[in-house]
Amino acid sequence: MTKVYLSLGSNIGKRKFYLEEAIRLLNGLPNVNVTKVSSYYETPAWGNTDQNDFLNLCCELETNLQAQDLLNHCQSIEKKLGRVRHEHWGPRTIDIDILLFGDALINEDNLKVPHPYMLERAFVMVPLLDIAPNLSVSGKPISEIIKSLDCSDIQKIDVASVR
Repeated sequence: MTKVYLSLGSNIGKRKFYLEEAIRLLNGLPNVNVTKVSSYYETPAWGNTDQNDFLNLCCELETNLQAQDLLNHCQSIEKKLGRVRHEHWGPRTIDIDILLFGDALINEDNLKVPHPYMLERAFVMVPLLDIAPNLSVSGKPISEIIKSLDCSDIQKIDVASVR
């Protein structure tokens, strides 16, 4: 089994529902077992900042799937949950990014692992720290990576208060 870390985000409609449904659908995939889910975090949009705030989380899963097969399943879940790709870094019902796939280094047109922007994104690194406090990326502990990021806009959310 390969240990995989995903980042999920939503900033359209029922954000909590989309995240919960994505986790449920991921866990229902053949040869996939979601083993950990972080707290929920509300974060400002990154890249294209003229849009609603995101609700983000990270999850850990174990799988026997190949990376491309998991990517295809993630994209199918996004489509099932109404994701439409209008613009790069635009608003979305759900976004599922593969951050790490075991210790694999993947550099394909449609998949880059480790995720090329993860070390720059507090909204990824903070929830990842929740579920993998001893994890290192590119030889550096994520607890150290976070110290170089502006985390002031990352707010842990009581999920009961979120729609």
